[in-house]
Amino acid sequence: MTTTAFEASDAPGEPERSAPVRSRFALAAFVRTYGSLFAIGVLAVILLVWAPSGLSAFRLGNLGKYCSWALVAVGIGLAWGRGGMLVMGQGVFFGLGAYVTAMHMKLEAAGPGEVPDFMVLYGDATMPVWWEPFRSGAFTIFAIVAVPAAVSYVLGYAVLKRGVKGAYFAILTQAMAVAFATLLVATIKQTGGFNGLNTFTTFFGQNLYDPTVRKNLYLLAAGLLIVCLVIVWQLNRSRYGELLVATRDAEERVRFLGYDPANTKLFAFVVAAVMASLGGAMFAPLVGIISPTDVNATASIMMIAGVALGGRASLLGPALGALAVGFGQSTLSERFPTNWIYFQGALFIVVILFLPGGIASLGAKLAGRWPRRSARGVAATIGSEVAA
Repeated sequence: MTTTAFEASDAPGEPERSAPVRSRFALAAFVRTYGSLFAIGVLAVILLVWAPSGLSAFRLGNLGKYCSWALVAVGIGLAWGRGGMLVMGQGVFFGLGAYVTAMHMKLEAAGPGEVPDFMVLYGDATMPVWWEPFRSGAFTIFAIVAVPAAVSYVLGYAVLKRGVKGAYFAILTQAMAVAFATLLVATIKQTGGFNGLNTFTTFFGQNLYDPTVRKNLYLLAAGLLIVCLVIVWQLNRSRYGELLVATRDAEERVRFLGYDPANTKLFAFVVAAVMASLGGAMFAPLVGIISPTDVNATASIMMIAGVALGGRASLLGPALGALAVGFGQSTLSERFPTNWIYFQGALFIVVILFLPGGIASLGAKLAGRWPRRSARGVAATIGSEVAA
């Protein structure tokens, strides 16, 4: 009686030879599905466990500032990397969150019934009516999310429903950042003008000069970054994430299938705006100042640069790129006070020339240089060995 190849694998005393192939493929599928979530977990351990105990208060405060920028970058990665929308005006939503938080902190510093100091210095010691609700901490938290969501929905609806995309979309969003910064400079009596809002003493009733409060502020910023990464991870692997990528790559086909590409992109645009606002809300108390220079077109471009450096198409790339840009700015400016910007510019040029997909694509490039057998080739080899 002749034993076939499949019977031979089940013969007594013979080892199971197809199991390693199945286990290898199962491991690869597991890594594809949950590898990014595991990487988020590693980042969470670094930011929430190691950093608070391993860094000085000054370095920890700087890292909190970088986390604020990383929050913006995560949203840009969703809108640009997955949705194909080059959002060059995220400074607007970053500024909305920062100024809303700063307004509450200025009113806390002024005391009940009093007006912020700059309104006495630059104006007639009267406060606009629309400042008054921000005395409430609950209203301020609501506004940090609701205001940028409403503004981004109105702007996004007006632009995306008209089919504006590509370079025109990028120019329009950058024009928003220029207009917003100009408006802030022109309203010195209401927003502090070019000097912005500063000299904060408390954050929702907590003393900002207390080292414990400063540490908790950092933990809040880092925690929000991890939460936003998990949200984007879930969106990417959902049906909406697939639809967003399909809209980016084949918008007309998506429309032919009965979906409205504008609505798909609008949701990503709003989510990115809310994340930028959260970043701004953490930036103001961590840095101690928010001014038009932090939200103008130049600042918005730097936010995009961090995403491009890290890799806009990956999950962790935008966040890591923003952290790297922030760290590079601080480190290079300390060592080369007058020339650090040239080193940073050279880094961007090198990455764009040799890694167009950002630092996140480095692993794939290195892996592509090593010869590897396909799954079909591995299965055929094992089958021939069993048959022999």
